[in-house]
Amino acid sequence: MEKRVAWNKGKIIGQKAPLKPQEIWSIRTRLEIAKNTRELALLNLGIDSKLRGCDLVSLKVSDVMRSGEVLARTSIVQHKTGTPVQFEITAQTRKTVKAWIELKSLKFDDFLFPSRKQSVPHMTTRGYDRILHKWVESIGLDPSLYGTHSIRRTKVSILYKRDKNIRAIQLLLGHKKIESTVRYLGIDVQDALDASENLDI
Repeated sequence: MEKRVAWNKGKIIGQKAPLKPQEIWSIRTRLEIAKNTRELALLNLGIDSKLRGCDLVSLKVSDVMRSGEVLARTSIVQHKTGTPVQFEITAQTRKTVKAWIELKSLKFDDFLFPSRKQSVPHMTTRGYDRILHKWVESIGLDPSLYGTHSIRRTKVSILYKRDKNIRAIQLLLGHKKIESTVRYLGIDVQDALDASENLDI
């Protein structure tokens, strides 16, 4: 009888690492030098929005723009949970997103990241994942350690380390249960002990 090999044999699975600020800046600088407006808008909006890949790639111009200007804040309904989530769009991201919309002459009802293939209307999550792997490889990181959730986790990981406000992170990620946020951030007993040790009462 043929012995079955586990699907994950030799593969690194589990949570994908968030990117560090200096890694984001390294990727951003490379995209700016290459004048890659599309990917720069994708990177910046991915970080700000903290959306799952499926929600990010299916954004429409109307989700982020009103009266010819990119919004400072907006909200969408998440595909996975059916619940709304709000997110900020920082000045830097607004600039790159607007530049991309103008470059492609995108209309109000167009997808923000249209597909380059006729068969699908917008960039796929798999396509986004491929782009992400190209980014991390370009700055010397192991692409097997990163995925689209790396972008989703980047800003909230930095916020959590700074403020330790788990409820705020839950709201930003649009999680229904705080337990999901705890698991998503990878908070463990060591984190809890570190936080407790730093509190003098």
